[in-house]
Amino acid sequence: MGTFPYARTLAALVLAASLGCSDGAGPLTSNLLVSFATFDPAATPRAAMLGAPGASGAALANDTLVDGTDTLIITRAEIVVREIELRRLDIASCDGEPEPPGCEEVEIGPVLVDLPLGPGAVAKFAAGLPAGAYSEITFEIHQVTNDAADAAFRTLHPGFPVGQSIRVQGTFNGTAFEYQTELNVKQELDLDLRTPLVVSDAAATNLTIRIGLARWFRALNGSLVNPASANKGQPNEGLVNENIKTSIEAFEDRDGDGDDRDEG
Repeated sequence: MGTFPYARTLAALVLAASLGCSDGAGPLTSNLLVSFATFDPAATPRAAMLGAPGASGAALANDTLVDGTDTLIITRAEIVVREIELRRLDIASCDGEPEPPGCEEVEIGPVLVDLPLGPGAVAKFAAGLPAGAYSEITFEIHQVTNDAADAAFRTLHPGFPVGQSIRVQGTFNGTAFEYQTELNVKQELDLDLRTPLVVSDAAATNLTIRIGLARWFRALNGSLVNPASANKGQPNEGLVNENIKTSIEAFEDRDGDGDDRDEG
């Protein structure tokens, strides 16, 4: 992907308070804010019903999932991301070389995002984009490498394992676990064409990327699986990797609360 003159590097705009690092970050002053959320308010009533007596599934309570006799508690979830690209509504595709005008790329990271648990969203980045309506966002879930390009990341986060892109910690039925994956994939997310993401120069627009943690550690029948059984070489590795890829969505979130039900 090429770098566009409108895009600006975000490394200096990462929120230190959100990411737990001290890199001289400044306030969010650009016209696009990128937030992250994990809790889907619209799914809560259905989840509660599925957790009722005689029904299968799980009930979500903040970072706790309960399914029959199994209880999964997620205490921390981290994901490494880089390179956000937004496609304008009037552009059919960003494929091809050179990319057409209207495919605006923001060079970030790799950056470690400590995902918020429970309801709400947390702003992580700020960027400047040309004013317009955008219909698609693309970003990379990035596997940390020993390459020079990831040197700054490794210095900022020496405890994050090289070769991995996601780390989740918690307990399953009272036993501590640490889940890791080397998933390295581009995510292409369509925004609602009825209400595309509108970026203007008058005020900041908030884009929320919602990552459905409640969907990650589930078998095909909806029951919970032990996250330890999804580590590399374990039987549920492929299952959870696919769950992660299909659990992510993005939408304009004007009040930054992680809830898209009031954005219509």
